[in-house]
Amino acid sequence: MSADSPWLIDTTDKTFEVDVIERSKLGMVVVDFWAEWCAPCRMLGPVLEKLARELDGRFTLVKAETDHNPNAAEQFAVAGIPAVFAVMNGQVIDRFEGALPEPAIRQWLDGLEGRIALEKAVSLLDADRDHGLEQLRELCKTIEQDEQLIRAAQAFSSCDANEDVQMILDRLEERGFLEPEAEQLKSALALASHSGSDSSALRVQHTDNPNDRGIALSLAKALVGEGKYQEAFEVCLDLVENDRNQTGEEARLLMIDVFKALPPDSSLVTEYRRRLSMLLF
Repeated sequence: MSADSPWLIDTTDKTFEVDVIERSKLGMVVVDFWAEWCAPCRMLGPVLEKLARELDGRFTLVKAETDHNPNAAEQFAVAGIPAVFAVMNGQVIDRFEGALPEPAIRQWLDGLEGRIALEKAVSLLDADRDHGLEQLRELCKTIEQDEQLIRAAQAFSSCDANEDVQMILDRLEERGFLEPEAEQLKSALALASHSGSDSSALRVQHTDNPNDRGIALSLAKALVGEGKYQEAFEVCLDLVENDRNQTGEEARLLMIDVFKALPPDSSLVTEYRRRLSMLLF
């Protein structure tokens, strides 16, 4: 830590987790990846240090010389220096590269204020869910950046505040498209609509009436609502294969909703997307 300011810290790989990740849970941290041999770094560094002192607590500047922070530089995917990252609650919320002039850096810092308020509301959800939700709802009235709206929707989704998620999705869809993250939230909402049915009872009905495809489709939806995706996929594939244009089409769409809601690198998604494609083509 700099002797003349509590808001300036030099870090190494050994202390990076505490200096950056843990400290960012208390307030915004700006990480400056730099090197002594880098001329633009030597231009940018004093400007960042000046602003850290002047703004007196709006952020902590952590200086990460790449020679002493190779693991951290790899973790942050630093491709060139200087590289500057804003971190809140352990997550990178913005970044820039190169030696920006002081006015541009001030503008960048000012633009982070909305994100900081958003991250503080998100972090509050764990400690005080109702208060956190109230703050998020108030913030959403003034948020204009699409990425911040998506971040708020993800936070609402984690609390099962589905009406709030839907309101944000409706607002985003007015543009005529959704980002992949928003599409994932939309699919997750669709899956949540299937919760509440008793898959055990439907499973018995399906066993007793194996040719009733309506029961089979209801079973698949109930299984999806309970998160039993693999069993649901098996039921859906049978419907796609044997009733392509009726219940099979609805079963196909149900599978696609689950594909979108699950992580794209899910082995379950990979396997059943392949099997569905084989049936269709």
